[in-house]
Amino acid sequence: MRILLIATNKNHRLMGRMNAEPAPIGLAYIAGYLNPDRHDVKILDLMFSDDHLSDIQNVVVSFQPDLIGISLRNLDNVSYMDPQWALPITKEVIDKLRSITKAPVVCGGPGFSTLPEACFDYLDPDLAIAGDGGESFSQMADAMDSGEDYLHLAGMMYRSEDGALTRHGTAYSQFSKPPMFEQLDMARYEKAGFGIGVVTKLGDAFSNSIIAENNTANWRVLRPIEDVIDEVQSLKSEYNFKKIFFIDSGFNVPLPYAKSLCSAIIDHKLDLQWNSYLAPVPESCDDEVLELMKSAGSGLVIVTNKARVDTENESLDERLEPVREVCKRCDKIGINYVISQNFGEPGETEETVDAKLEFLRDIDPALANLRVGVRIRPDTPTSDAAIKEGIIRGESDLIEPHFYIAEPVREWLVEKLRNECETYPRWNLV
Repeated sequence: MRILLIATNKNHRLMGRMNAEPAPIGLAYIAGYLNPDRHDVKILDLMFSDDHLSDIQNVVVSFQPDLIGISLRNLDNVSYMDPQWALPITKEVIDKLRSITKAPVVCGGPGFSTLPEACFDYLDPDLAIAGDGGESFSQMADAMDSGEDYLHLAGMMYRSEDGALTRHGTAYSQFSKPPMFEQLDMARYEKAGFGIGVVTKLGDAFSNSIIAENNTANWRVLRPIEDVIDEVQSLKSEYNFKKIFFIDSGFNVPLPYAKSLCSAIIDHKLDLQWNSYLAPVPESCDDEVLELMKSAGSGLVIVTNKARVDTENESLDERLEPVREVCKRCDKIGINYVISQNFGEPGETEETVDAKLEFLRDIDPALANLRVGVRIRPDTPTSDAAIKEGIIRGESDLIEPHFYIAEPVREWLVEKLRNECETYPRWNLV
């Protein structure tokens, strides 16, 4: 069977003062799971396309696919100052496909899986898979090819004849097969942003949230270190990649895994330049792991400050202190870091805004991203507050970018932060 896989992400993801162009890693994993003895697979990546509708027309006419998979990487670029919504492009792609082919269209990806029912209603594909689609998409393709039933597969979504939407739970993957990069413009991705992504572990649900506990209980994917090393070695030998971004919501958690991975990189003499997220958890960020990270080639880490202002029984200063401690340890070891600081969250006041700015002045980041408002996510306290205050009607609205800014700071926050960024050249307003 001929299978066309399309990555619709064209929005550059703001990262510090640069626009990172992330490769469609999820789609590459989907391609890697498909049986090459049964299926002819073609990938169309729209990131660098100048005329994506013409590119789709040309590929469909020449390839004549029997099945089309579409990956939605993000819902938007998470920027209040320059919001870019991803779903309209994907909808435009699906409408174009419907006009030129009868091949069924299947949607999925991490963006889609954040709000699968709402995304299905907006995009109206023939089928969809909620969750990690590697195994389910591969099994679906094999079943379609042999005329067998596939609607029971994990994560499968479809409409019945009466229009009711059915969803069979959520699909999960262990990322046990390597991604297929052969059809991506790897030379161009090598020069873009932070380099190619390599999955090490992923957090609970599909939020990729930082897990503070030093254990493996909340990781839905914790890849064997030998698999990570093999993938990196393949990228180096086949594409001469030296820049890697480890897809990991908190590289240093759990601590033994982080130390073992760094030691393996050093032992294999991989000669990497890599970046990842660092969880601001002092007990999981000792000098040893930072020294190992530096020796293994970590050139920059991204510290996402999750300290909230509305936490009971703990002041903002107390919540910021662990983040400050981790940043100071990075300074001592000599690892550069970017820090992201939210402003405008529930409970924000003029006093807490000033405290956060003073915190940023006290540390010495390579870059500081000052994020205006909180991108509202489903199943969060911010979502509850937004519904209560009438900012959104319900969580299905969150397929579009909606930001929460606390009422006491709403009128003057942007101007104040813009003035601060003019004073500090390494501060960036997002």
